[in-house]
Amino acid sequence: MLQVHSSNLTSKYHNTKVHLLFEVHLFVQFDGKSYLCDKQQNMAKQKFYVVWDGAEDGVYTSWDACQQAVSGYSGAKYKSFKTEAEAEEAFEMGYEAYRQKEAEREERREAEEERGAVLNTTAEKTTRPLPAAAINEAIAVDAACSGNPGKMEYRGVYLRTGKEIFHYGPVYGTNNIGEFLAIVHGLALLKQKGLGTMPVYSDSVNAQLWVRKKKCKTTLERNEKTEELHQLIERAETWLKNNAFANPIIKWPTEEWGEIPADFGRKNGRH
Repeated sequence: MLQVHSSNLTSKYHNTKVHLLFEVHLFVQFDGKSYLCDKQQNMAKQKFYVVWDGAEDGVYTSWDACQQAVSGYSGAKYKSFKTEAEAEEAFEMGYEAYRQKEAEREERREAEEERGAVLNTTAEKTTRPLPAAAINEAIAVDAACSGNPGKMEYRGVYLRTGKEIFHYGPVYGTNNIGEFLAIVHGLALLKQKGLGTMPVYSDSVNAQLWVRKKKCKTTLERNEKTEELHQLIERAETWLKNNAFANPIIKWPTEEWGEIPADFGRKNGRH
């Protein structure tokens, strides 16, 4: 262990000599170099190295010294840290406890990243202000159709950011079918990602009714042109019959709040 050349001072760090000059300054000799620094600051780019299992366990302030403690030592356990506080905490915890803590932290990080990838939670703000009464932690869905029937597409957006989280189409169909499929798509996605209580906003009364009845009550003829869409409808109905969900499906009050954030910005044909 190092020796500190000042009365009543000791250090837990290896391979460092410290001389107390004044109350607020430290003169540090580190790996043959000298530094003058305020005691509230760390040396530039200095790292701290924890050796849990090596020739001599402890906290090191240089890689060379750490390397000497672990080189040739079978099963050595060590890691670098950016700050003294992190190194001290990790050393006191012990290797196994530190590994467990890091594993739990990584699981939380991966879960947050996955949720962010789905809902774009890293975006700064919505494209337009939301009504005060709107629930930010929710998704909104909408469909658009050019013709009646015609080219139809639907999408979902995360309200907090206004970012699109899914989009399908265009496919030949009707607006109401698109609204129905959009709700089911949103419900399935939220369930898959473990967001089983996040609300879904829709401005379509018909689509919400169809979802509650688990049946798309369209009159659109099934033929070669509409076969793809009817297959989608069947899959959506099957999902509704086989999956329970707790997500509230909320009517977006267009008359009061304006167009739903998932709106495509053009008039829709409804059928």
